[in-house]
Amino acid sequence: MTLSDPPQRIGVEWPTLLVAVATYGLWAGSTLLWGVFAPLSIVLTGWFIAQFSSLQHEALHGHPFASKRLNAALVFPALTLIVPYGRFRDTHLQHHFDPNLTDPYDDPESNFVDPAVWPRLPRLLRAVLRANNTLAGRLIIGPAIGMGQWLAGEARLIAQGSPGVARDWAICLLGWAPVLLWLNYAGMPFWAYVVSAYIGQGLLRIRTFLEHRAHDLARARTVIIEDRGLLALLFLNNNYHAVHHMHPNLAWYRLPALYAARKDHFQRRNDGYVYPNYAAIFRAHFLTPKDPVPHPVWPVQKADAP
Repeated sequence: MTLSDPPQRIGVEWPTLLVAVATYGLWAGSTLLWGVFAPLSIVLTGWFIAQFSSLQHEALHGHPFASKRLNAALVFPALTLIVPYGRFRDTHLQHHFDPNLTDPYDDPESNFVDPAVWPRLPRLLRAVLRANNTLAGRLIIGPAIGMGQWLAGEARLIAQGSPGVARDWAICLLGWAPVLLWLNYAGMPFWAYVVSAYIGQGLLRIRTFLEHRAHDLARARTVIIEDRGLLALLFLNNNYHAVHHMHPNLAWYRLPALYAARKDHFQRRNDGYVYPNYAAIFRAHFLTPKDPVPHPVWPVQKADAP
């Protein structure tokens, strides 16, 4: 079985399907609040855009259906606006090749820079990237930096004729139709929805902020955050990230129990890269960088020994 294969099962994973129904319903309800209290509408819509992104993550890993096409159809509407599901799927599955985790070139989700390139960057850009390595920076400017890099990279791939990229963007643009039709019905201006989408991307960066660290062993690069609160629900338990990387096709609602049953094993495997909750991360890194921007051990990183 490869990472892109769905789990071999029959039937539907109802907890994930119920999350999908709730996410769409609450997203729609939050946009309808525009005429009642616009600021709350923007914030709540951003929250449920982030929840939708977590749902997309489950879909690309084979949930709630055994059919890839059904999973793709479930998350077809482009609630995030500029993250085509097909491109999210392909780049994220590439990210799941653990020997390349945090590699500045081969890990699509890395925030590190090649240490040989770092001194040549403009001083202002280096200052911005340092600020982005704090949790506050990741929340405030992280979406702009991430989406700017993402769109520039996608434009290059389209210009180069990379297979499937233009197709996935065309599907994404089709996915705008139900979103725009609903926003017109709800009375929420498009500019306000863009702000919500930005908030949603910022919320997701709470999860991704320290998911992976620089370490010479691939198995020790992925975090465990023992949180069972509201953010864990928002991220569909992806805070048990080391467990997810070791069992990528396991449904979100099964991760906490597997971790609890084999806690010592997972903590030994990831060399104790563990936080008790997201509050601890805010206290430690809201204004204090987690890592240097230039990769501190690349290209010395190595895969785990057999």
